[in-house]
Amino acid sequence: MLPTREQAEALLAEAEKCNPGPWGDHSRVAAHCAERIAQECGDLDPDKAYILGLLHDIGRKFGVRHLGHVSDGYTYMMSLGYDEAAKICLTHSFHDRTTDGYIGNFDTSGSELALIRDGLEALSLDEYDRLIQLCDSLAGAEGVLDIEERMGDVKRRYGSYPQAKWDSNLALKAHFEEKTGQDIYVVTEKDSFRP
Repeated sequence: MLPTREQAEALLAEAEKCNPGPWGDHSRVAAHCAERIAQECGDLDPDKAYILGLLHDIGRKFGVRHLGHVSDGYTYMMSLGYDEAAKICLTHSFHDRTTDGYIGNFDTSGSELALIRDGLEALSLDEYDRLIQLCDSLAGAEGVLDIEERMGDVKRRYGSYPQAKWDSNLALKAHFEEKTGQDIYVVTEKDSFRP
């Protein structure tokens, strides 16, 4: 189950009041990218893609956390009955469904980490999970970014970027370019879109 587009926008606006920061506009850019790509795919619902993109980082509502935003978002969306959004909160950071390549601090309790690991193990990734993973890698707070520049920025900030995750993101870009038959930067209006 998912909130409506309007409900999702209200959830994000409310969350930003609790923890202001660039993550809100990053989420809007991810939502824009997801909607545009879904429109060109033919087998994905653009509204659903937009909503999932908008809510993938909603766990940031609860404060500045690294891995903790994943469990916070999952728990929050499940508490509202939005299981499809909860799944995206869980899957958007994990290309291989494990926490092994997570970039950032493991700032979770034992039970939060277990929730993430058990949840990832229990599910399979679908096209929406893959789409939001790609869009998360394209979205800056100021607009659509070159995927390799964005990954390079993350590598500089955190000191590393796992090669398998890097390769996975480039494979996702190639997958959706093949699916849409277009350059992903053209589809997402990289040169003109601003949140």
